[in-house]
Amino acid sequence: MVDCRSSNMSGKLLLIACLCFSMLLKAQEYEHSYSIFTNSSMPEDHFFSHTSYTGGSTIESNNGKIPVSETFFHTPDNALELRYRSHADGKWDATVYRSGKRGMDHFEKPAFLSLWVFSLSETMTENDLPLIRLMSEDSSLSSGLSIVTLNANEWQRMLIPLDLFGNIDRDHPENTIGIVFSQQVNADAELHTLYVDDIEFMAEKPAHSIILKPEIKDAKGYAMHVDINWPQITDPNVHLVKIYRSCDGSIYQPAGIQQPFINRFADFTGETGKNYSYLITFLNSSYEESEFSEPVSASTRVMSNDELLTMVQETSFRYYWEGSEATSGMARENIPGRHNMVATGASGFGIMALIVGTERGFISREESVERFLKILRFLEGAQKFHGAFPHFMDGPSGKVEPFFGLRDNGADLVETSFLMEGILAARQYFSRDDEQERLIRQKITGIWEGVEYDWFRRYRDGDYLFWHWSPDQGWIIDHRLIGWNETMVVYLLAIASPTHPVPASMYYTGWASQGHIAQTYRSRWGQSTDGDMYTNGNTYYGITLDVGVNNGGPLFFTHYSYLAYDPHFITDRYTNYFVNNQNIAKINYRYCLNNPKGFKGYGEDGWGLTASDGPFDYSADEPVIRQDHGKLTPTGAISSFPYTPEESMKALKNYYFNYGHFLWGEYGFRDAFSLTANWCSEIYMGLNQAPMTVMIENYRTGLIWKLFMQDPEIQEGLRKLEAE
Repeated sequence: MVDCRSSNMSGKLLLIACLCFSMLLKAQEYEHSYSIFTNSSMPEDHFFSHTSYTGGSTIESNNGKIPVSETFFHTPDNALELRYRSHADGKWDATVYRSGKRGMDHFEKPAFLSLWVFSLSETMTENDLPLIRLMSEDSSLSSGLSIVTLNANEWQRMLIPLDLFGNIDRDHPENTIGIVFSQQVNADAELHTLYVDDIEFMAEKPAHSIILKPEIKDAKGYAMHVDINWPQITDPNVHLVKIYRSCDGSIYQPAGIQQPFINRFADFTGETGKNYSYLITFLNSSYEESEFSEPVSASTRVMSNDELLTMVQETSFRYYWEGSEATSGMARENIPGRHNMVATGASGFGIMALIVGTERGFISREESVERFLKILRFLEGAQKFHGAFPHFMDGPSGKVEPFFGLRDNGADLVETSFLMEGILAARQYFSRDDEQERLIRQKITGIWEGVEYDWFRRYRDGDYLFWHWSPDQGWIIDHRLIGWNETMVVYLLAIASPTHPVPASMYYTGWASQGHIAQTYRSRWGQSTDGDMYTNGNTYYGITLDVGVNNGGPLFFTHYSYLAYDPHFITDRYTNYFVNNQNIAKINYRYCLNNPKGFKGYGEDGWGLTASDGPFDYSADEPVIRQDHGKLTPTGAISSFPYTPEESMKALKNYYFNYGHFLWGEYGFRDAFSLTANWCSEIYMGLNQAPMTVMIENYRTGLIWKLFMQDPEIQEGLRKLEAE
């Protein structure tokens, strides 16, 4: 036996071996095909496009963007429509940009550009057809290539080796941000129409025939959509799932496509009281179809308000049940996105959604117990820093994932506290005197008591808790936790901690501080003196706001800390937080009624400015001019049900019945949309789906609030605060 301490060399060998083993533990992230265009999320035109023309040349556009066709497409729902006229004294261009999705950053190494093209009424030759170039992230263009000929009335695939475009970085396809169609040098001055669909980079691998026969497990009708689902697909040759719908049980038309890693499809038909039948097929990477599944049928139906609430709760719950990371059972940051990376705070919210799903009968208690034990075993073995978890972790290994940069490679006290909200509610819910539920309670207690809240005070007599700590960089991010924002829960839990508490006085020296540091912090992020002393006192749209920067901030400030903590029972020197949160929600609503920037869709049934995905980046929208980008986020209004039930129901119905054809999907409402920009998010976010499930339940029955608030340690923490 070799003593690994006997020499420097043996120590180095041991280190190398450990590093290699650690790398093996981290599973390979799912590699997506690099798609530039599959479908436009909205009708009329494709947001991620641009057209231009000069001289006698023209190309049809809607507000400078490429129109989309819902009549002619290769895969449903739509295709790009290029209608152009090329003159010798002019030029036209049409650019299709890739829509970058948060966390979708691992791709197959490509070898080809694949696109499908269609000419309705004429055989087109080289001079009729556009020149094709690829655009790099610095906006430079590749060499141009021509399509030689195109037959009329049939979809044809163009499979072009990437090497023909010149110096394309195949190891980093994300460096190619779009494709540009341009007129040929030899212009014919004729009007041509070309449809283009399914533009993507393809790996150099054979397209095998799919042997597996598709199967639909179930179909269920709701007010204006039908959910169908099938078994999880494990065959790597399945590139897409294609869904067919029939209104008469005999003639089937393409209704949609789905990625192979999602095993359901929401078909928003827009009609109530109709019967539909469905088939599915599998497509390989050459878009060759498998055989058809057996048909299933379902009917849409009239639904009551109560049933609509349950529908929204159940569909959002699925994000955490069906969409969880396989090894840990934890919540992903967003779907689609990284498959292995889990988000700590979103998982805390998701845990509360799982409790609601159990109580509502979406899953059995036995299934719930099994999932919770999986989650808790993962958390016990996951990487922690003074008991606190990182913002993101790798599900298969439990190691920190510094998704927000190398400085964020350690503890995140805020995300940890969101997680503690969830598991402490679960400790109360799983109260039965049997071996498994006792084990759940025992594991939760161990995790909760292990969080060293007092460590994050940083200084022995410090006034503030700090958000982050890095094992190799210490307090480099240097972010004090100062309200008003989403982080009240951190101070409340730190005061309540049975093992590592902080003094209740820190609530006022830190969270609600009126000192210079806190005042400067608030005025800087709010760019206003309104609320910079924590207290506000101003009136906005006829409503007086006790606490809050500007006129209250984005609505998630009223949700995240209060999914479990019942704000009815949180009263400090300045306000009661149910009343204050309700006023913030009403201000948000009335701002959207006033609609000072004139955005489309704002009104009594279109409101809810908060943090969400955006056309170009994640942003926290709020009811002030500089932070209002015309983006509505369903979770903003719907998660405010306890505060504004009538206004929230109007928004829910509007978003479902009027905008569901683009906004409703497999996990409920997509993250956000803008009617002004004709844009809709293509993702669901873990931080935004669960609050809808949980806060609707708190409105309906108070379930999570009641569970959490009966915890003796939480009660004791609030008593300490009241004594200050």
